[in-house]
Formats: sequence, structure tokens, C-alpha cells
Amino acid sequence: MNIDELKPHFDGKRVVILGYGREGKVWLELLSKLDCCREIAVADMNPLDLENPAVKPISGENYLAECERFDLILQSPGVIIKNKLSEQAKSRILTQTELLLKLRPCRIIGVTGTKGKSTTSSLISHFLEACGVPSMLIGNIGVPPLMRLEEMDKSVTAVLELSCHQLEFVRHSPDISLLLNIFPEHLDHYVDFGAYAAAKRNIARFQRECDFTVANSDLMPVETSGKLFTSAFGKEADVWTDGDSIFLFGEEISSAKINTSLRGKHNLYNIAMALAAAKLAGADTDVCLESLPDFKGLEHRLEHVAVINGVEYVNDSICTVPEAAIAAVNAFDGTDCLILGGMDRGISYDILGEFLNRGVVENVIFLPDSGKRIAALVTNPVVNKIFAEDMEQAVNSASKCAKKRVLLSPASASYGFYRNFEERGRHFKKLVKELSSM
Repeated sequence: MNIDELKPHFDGKRVVILGYGREGKVWLELLSKLDCCREIAVADMNPLDLENPAVKPISGENYLAECERFDLILQSPGVIIKNKLSEQAKSRILTQTELLLKLRPCRIIGVTGTKGKSTTSSLISHFLEACGVPSMLIGNIGVPPLMRLEEMDKSVTAVLELSCHQLEFVRHSPDISLLLNIFPEHLDHYVDFGAYAAAKRNIARFQRECDFTVANSDLMPVETSGKLFTSAFGKEADVWTDGDSIFLFGEEISSAKINTSLRGKHNLYNIAMALAAAKLAGADTDVCLESLPDFKGLEHRLEHVAVINGVEYVNDSICTVPEAAIAAVNAFDGTDCLILGGMDRGISYDILGEFLNRGVVENVIFLPDSGKRIAALVTNPVVNKIFAEDMEQAVNSASKCAKKRVLLSPASASYGFYRNFEERGRHFKKLVKELSSM
């Protein structure tokens, strides 16, 4: 797509880029190339060092209030708005996701969910490429939606991983939408869980009659004008798995055909959803399955780190909700040490407390801040509760008590202690590798 086709959206307008992370920088690059705005500003909580003197920097505690006067507010994901902008200003928000979905320069497969969206998106792209369908993996996976706009045409399929932040202000939906699941998450960004769930559901809300949605049956009803299919783990649906086989639109795919290095039965659900999306996009299911062994999984997602003194160390730093921690423990036989805790966002840990009280993990190490609250729920004396002040202490404690496997699956966000879950996971891996040299 020629970026000059974007000019009608920005010509002669006063534009502010809200947030100067990855997407903010792509916004500024695009606007600079278009050279058609009446005014360009960048607003961010943190001080800004902009190379272009024609671009006005706005920073400090009142940076959001100053956005009210602009014709367009180009929001970056992760900028907390809640009620800090007027409804009138919110109506002028434009995101990269919304603009891409509105322009639709190529076929777009969108994937969202609290957990599993990165693995599922990557699998879809892997399957399409195996079938000879040109694809690109963009969005929340680390590539801003408009970053590869000039490479998009009708021969390409864009697999777009979508966070709640990217979906919050959209008024268009992808050609094929996957809604994997919704658990309480990011409640520090939203007024309540309902607002978070509503953002996720936008992935299907604005579809056309010719579009498709596959959505978890636990989330019904789903508002969409497209063709709706259901998905599930452990119960029948249009797309489902019993934890052994996969059932795809009435066709059974036996476990003998599912040759994967992905660990955990929950990943069978992700594989099923990826196969469904690929099939709806015209891919051959048999070819997809033949390519499955070549897919090695993603960093920080049940990632094998090392075996030291007979003990395996596994990095699942992506785990930020209790349901994911339970799935991680269930993915392995014999996890005898679990590291939990991180930023306390006030979500309920009751389900995790009940799970741990069954004695499924012998040693549980609790990190601040949420670890203290989780620990209070674990009352079974069989569980050896260990408190650590930081990751280094946690890994050292784990090395002394584990006999088979140490699993970092924090069930908590990393913020306040790390910049993101990637930094947390890499720190864990570094500490583990240091153990091997001791």
C-alpha cells in the first residue's frame, strides 16, 4: 500500500501522538513522510527528546489534559486513559489498529485473549507460510500494526496479535477473528473488568457478514455480524480439544497426527484455534499439521532453560494470571518447586490458592508483592512455603529445595520490579545459568 493514501486522514489537522514507545515512533515516522499535518505534537508522561524541532513535546503530569485541543489523538497501547480525557476527546482517538482495520489493505486475521494469543498468532503465520500463503506477523507481538504497511497488498495475509489496549477504541474488526479467552487482567488500566472484557470483544463486534469469528464458548453471546463458530477445551464445540485429540469443524484430528514440542494440554487449544484460522483462510490442514513439528514455541512461554544437578528450570514469565499458572503446573509431571508473585493488581487468587492446597507442588516460593497475598491462601501444611525478597533469592532457594523441576510461573505482572515480563524472564534465565557455573 502506498502511504500517500493515508493523507486524507491527516491533511491539515492538528495531531498529537499519545505515548512515545514503539507505536508512537512509527506514528511520527509516518506523519513526517506524509508532511501534510497542520501541527504535530508528541505527548508522554516522561520527558521527551525529539530530534525534529517542528514537533512539539508535551510531557509531565498534565500531558493528557493538553491533548484535548487536538483534532486527532493518535493513541499508543498501554497509555492509561480511564476517565482522564473527556468523551469528546475520546471520540477523536485514532489507533494504528483502527486505521489498519479501516483501510484493510490485505486480509487480516486478528487474535486476542488474555492468554495464548502470541503462541496462536505465531502458529497461524507458521501454518500459512507452510501452505505457501505470504503472511506477516504484526501487532502486540512487537511489530506496530502500520510498521509494514507499505508491504501489504491483496496477496498478503496479516496475522495481527491484538491486546486489549489496541482494541479499546476500534470501530472495525478483522476478516477472521479469534477470541481465545478472557480472564481478569490489566485492571489497573480499566475502570472495571467489564471495560477490559468489552475491549477484548471489539475484535468481533464490527465484523461484516462475510467475516468469520471463532470464540470461546464460555464467552457467549458474542456480538458479531460475521459467521460465528465456538471453541472450547474439554467440551464439544465447533473447534475443541479433549486434551488428546483436536476436533475441527466436525473433523477429528487424532493425537498421532499432532506432533508438537509445545508443552501443556492448554497448547492443544492454541493449536486447534490456529488450525481453525488457517483453514478459514484457505490453508490445507494436512500441510499445516505436517509443519507443526518445526514450530518450536516462543521465549518466556514454558521455555526450557537448563538442567542443573538433575533439576529442570522452566521459564514461564509470560504467566500473569492464576489460570495460566495452574495450566503451567499441569503441563508437567513432577514440578516440585513453583515461583509465584510480582506486581499486585488486586485480582482474585482464590482459584490458585485452592489448587495449591491440593498439595500438587511441594515447594512454593513467594515473591513480593502479590506473593504475600497468595501465600495467605495456601493453608495446607504439606506445602513448604518459602518467602523471597527478589528473583535472585528465589532462584537460590529453588536450587536448594527442588529435586526435579523449578517453574517460574508468577501469576502476576512484572511492573514495579521489571520493565516487562521479558526482562523478568531473562533475569531468571541469567540467574539459572549462573547456578551452573557455581
